[in-house]
Amino acid sequence: MGDLIRYRRRKKTLVTAVQIDLDTDGFTYRKWGDVQAARAGDWLVNNNGNVYTIDRKVFERTYTIQSPGVYQKTGLVWARKAEIDGKIKTTSGFTSFKAGDMIAFNDENELDGWAMSSAEFDRLYSPAK
Repeated sequence: MGDLIRYRRRKKTLVTAVQIDLDTDGFTYRKWGDVQAARAGDWLVNNNGNVYTIDRKVFERTYTIQSPGVYQKTGLVWARKAEIDGKIKTTSGFTSFKAGDMIAFNDENELDGWAMSSAEFDRLYSPAK
């Protein structure tokens, strides 16, 4: 695997989000080639038409409110290009990826990861200086 590179979310790549602030046991849904689990307190996010949930602690640590319901990711990410097809454990389940996709993490210890196409990653992130 290649070295991790640090990235910053590009400006004006906002998401809309609402916290799942309900008395619920949570729910599951299919995304990214696997079953994902959402829990009470997690966030339901619409990222340019791509809808998914984000763990409550992760969202609160990595996103900043811009206006009611609108957020900017302000936390740094570390990422590398996948050399082979595979699967990565996330906070909500697993995400499948193909060689050439980007594997990204919210920390440099590679504990909180996800994957996305290289084109989508390039649209959203640029190398941090």
